[in-house]
Parts: sequence; structure tokens; C-alpha cells
Amino acid sequence: MLLAGVLSAGEDSTSKEKEEGWIPLFDGKTLEGWKPAEENSDAFRVEKGKLVADGGRSHLYYVGPVSDHDFKDFELKLEVMTTKGSNSGVYFHTAYTKKSWPSKGHEAQVNSTHSDWKRTGSLYNIKDVRKAYSKDGEWFTYHIIVKGQRVVIKVNDKTTVDYTEPRGLTRKERPDGEIVGHGTFALQAHDPKSVTYYRNIRVKVNGGKKPG
Repeated sequence: MLLAGVLSAGEDSTSKEKEEGWIPLFDGKTLEGWKPAEENSDAFRVEKGKLVADGGRSHLYYVGPVSDHDFKDFELKLEVMTTKGSNSGVYFHTAYTKKSWPSKGHEAQVNSTHSDWKRTGSLYNIKDVRKAYSKDGEWFTYHIIVKGQRVVIKVNDKTTVDYTEPRGLTRKERPDGEIVGHGTFALQAHDPKSVTYYRNIRVKVNGGKKPG
């Protein structure tokens, strides 16, 4: 999913961001442009300018008009806040899946203190990070950049992953569909005890700055 737009506390995007080509994906008021999986579809809501993931396992997919919700090279920026023990994730190059985990794409992990050791900043199951770069109860900026086969993930401007996927990978080699390609974005509700907040979700499509 990658991503200028609705700022913290529902403020308008800055003129500078607009000039730089950032496009909002979340209006801070509704889930317009987003579609939940059929499984636990009530796990997502909007509350005081924030998109809240709170419920059983489910995923919220971007289905809006930007790039016809099909992204290849992009930059995605969003602000995230975890709570104690929460687990979530930001998927990209994925596709709408009615139930279970997304059937394709990569996940940028969101996890500050959950029992899963793979922390925020991980490219889940591909390049995992043990160090916690985010803290529960504090907003952090997540920045995901994809250019060609290269994926860069940054937490508060700190690069946690810089990964170039080998060309020609197949579903046989990555049966969970974790392949750089194209697709939409999705946010994850992981389990009933995980409450995670998102805001200021924005994308820059093609022609964004180079990873690094």
C-alpha cells in the first residue's frame, strides 16, 4: 500500500507535501476508499481522526481511486501508535482477501512489545528486526519505499531494512506470496488484544525519491 495527506489530529496536509506529490489515502473521518475483509469486518473504525485496528484477525484493504489501488514503485508514509502487547502490520503489493491472512504481498511489521520477537521495522519473515524502534503509546512515522526489487523501511527516519529481492522468485519459492510485484495496501488487525492506531496515511506514486 505506498503513500501526503491527513495529518495528525485531522490537520490538512502542508503545501510543501502537496507540492512534493504526496496523496492522502485516509480522510481522517471515514473509511471511504478502504474495504475490510469479511472476517471480523468490524475490527476497524475511525475515532477522533485516527484509524483504529481493534478486534479479531482481519485486514483493511485500500480500494480507492489513487492509482486504481494498484501500486508498483511508491513511497508510503503513515503515523502509527501501538499499545501494550499489540501486533499489527502494513501490507503492500497485496490483494483483497476475504478471510485469513493476505494471499500475496509483503508485510511491514508493527509490534513494539508483543510476544512475537519480530519488531516494528521488519519486512516480515524476510528481513526481521529484533530491536524495538517504536514504543507503545508514542506515535512514530513509518516510511516504506519500493523501487524495482528494492524495499527500504524506515522508522522515524531510521532505516531498519534495505532489501533487494532476487529477480524471478516464484510462488513455489515463496508459497505465502511474499514477492515484490504490484498491488494494494492493507492494515492488519491481529487479535482481540491488539489495539493499534493509524493516521496521516499518504502515498507518492512513481518518481519518488530513491531509497537510501
